[in-house]
This record gives sequence, structure tokens and C-alpha cells, in this order.
Amino acid sequence: MDNFDLAVLRQAVQWTESGHRAVLGTVTRTWGSAPRPIGSNVVIRDDGQVAGSVSGGCIEEELIVRMRAGTICASGCELTVFGVTSDEANKFGLPCGGTLEIFFEPIAAATQLPALLERVAMGRVTQRRVARTTGAATLSDGAASDVLALTEDALVATFGPAWRLLIIGAGQMTTYLADMASALGYSVIVCDPRSEYADGFDVSGAKLTREMPDDVVRELTPDAHTAIVALTHDPKLDDMALMEALVSNAFYVGAIGSRINHAKRRARLIEHFGMTHAQLDRLHGPIGIKNGARTPPEIAVSILAELTAVRYGYRIPKPVLEAEKTVQI
Repeated sequence: MDNFDLAVLRQAVQWTESGHRAVLGTVTRTWGSAPRPIGSNVVIRDDGQVAGSVSGGCIEEELIVRMRAGTICASGCELTVFGVTSDEANKFGLPCGGTLEIFFEPIAAATQLPALLERVAMGRVTQRRVARTTGAATLSDGAASDVLALTEDALVATFGPAWRLLIIGAGQMTTYLADMASALGYSVIVCDPRSEYADGFDVSGAKLTREMPDDVVRELTPDAHTAIVALTHDPKLDDMALMEALVSNAFYVGAIGSRINHAKRRARLIEHFGMTHAQLDRLHGPIGIKNGARTPPEIAVSILAELTAVRYGYRIPKPVLEAEKTVQI
């Protein structure tokens, strides 16, 4: 679950604890083109205030009207489909006639949202099972690979850090990259054995380790939900970690540096570590999309943009001009 959706749940808890009635909606299925993915959340307060989104605003307007009228979850949990007909698609503004199925549940003590947020804050991937007849929720340990499911009896959703980002190096750029990545829902680990950098690193939510990078990569056991980025410019730290990362299941492996330094890096990994061209073709470098970035926060944005594209299977077209505009040394 992304941090954006966790913020929605936190807002829901605040509203109910202050005495408001609120309803939580979860996207359970989509057809055609839908603006928000399965698992997205929205919470509507009794006076019509909204947190989160399931459609970018069009369906939310309908939900506000229903909530103020007291017709949402009037007798418990309910399942509603929006946009079945072309008229409804036009009414709700769904793109390309998209259709959404949303599960609504009234928020109460049995919903277990405070306990869920507490578990997730401790880094525990948690499966939440909501009985469709009663709305009562039970919590148990889950796995990052779990997917949302709606059965005849229950809604089963998984919350917590499903995606991991390991950053080699605790320099200035890492501060921006770690902070932005956390906002995108990544569990961030920063590795730097150099006290000159590690001693001053402080990003809320990011875990710092001072072990050697290659040892950290092996211990992490990267899977298809793991990205690894090397930012130290130091071959003694980056190369060994990249060697381990490129033979793992990590969905993204990248290293900062100019085209010239990237070519030198490839040559070293082939000559000294026996890596193959096929293995090195997985290495993204120079890292990030070419967007003219120059400052550390701008380069962090370009890195996360490329990482996001790879995560969703989107191929970024190469620019017509191959001249490198992102300043990487």
C-alpha cells in the first residue's frame, strides 16, 4: 500500500475519534480505463468531507451526496458498481467508459484501523480481512506478494511496505531520494560503511546500516519488489554491491555516473568479476530519465521517475538527441 493510502486511513481514524461517522471505500475491481488502481481508498465523513480518491473527483461528488443523505452503508457493508452503462460513464466522467467496483464499510471499533496503522508503522506487512456481513476485521501477518481479494464472505487486503529500495551511499542526494521514495510507499534502506557520511544521515522512516554494501544486498535477498541504487561513485563500494544486485531478482538496479564512468564500470565488472553483457544490460546507467536535472533533488526526481516506469512496465522512449543533459559525475 502506498503512503498516500495510509494517510487516508489515518484521517479516517482521526475523524471517527473526534465523533464523526465515516465510511471507508476500497476499489475492488476495475474495467476499461480507471484513474485509480485496485486497492485505492477513499473515506467520506458524515458532513461530506473527503480524504483520498477512487476516481479523481467525479465519483467522489456522488459519494458526498449519498453520504449527506445517509444512504451509504445505512445497514452495513455494501458493494457498489459505478459506470456500468455509457450514460453512467458519462455522468461520472470515467475515462473511456471505465467501470469501478467499490466496497464500502462503516468505520467502527471493529474495523481495526488503529491497530492496523500501528502494525504498519512497525514495518509489519499486515493482511486485513473484513467480514462482509458484519464489517468486523481481523489482522494477521501478510506478504508483500499478497493481492487484494473480494470473496463472497470477506474483503482481504494487504497493507505495509510492499516495495523496498536499497540505496548505497548516504550523501546529499540520498537524503532527497530516500525522502521522496518513502512518500511513494517504499521501505527505504540506506547502506554506507563510511562514518563521514553515515554519521550525518537522518531521514525519517529510512533505515541506516553501516555494513558493507555487498553483504547488505545478499542479506536483503532482493525480490521482484526490490530496487537497488548505487550513489557513492566509489568502485570499492558500488561494484561489489552491483555484482550481487545484478544476479538477484531485483526489478531495478541502477548506478549514478556519466556515460564515460558507466562504460568504465561495465568494463570493470566484466574484467574483474566475470559478469556477462546480458547481466550488465540490466544495469540502468547513467541512472534516471533524461530531463535536464542538475541539482541533487532534481536528479532524485529523475531517478524515481525511471524507477516508477520500470515498476509499471512502461518503456521510456529514448530522446532523439543522445547528448546527456542530466549532470552526473
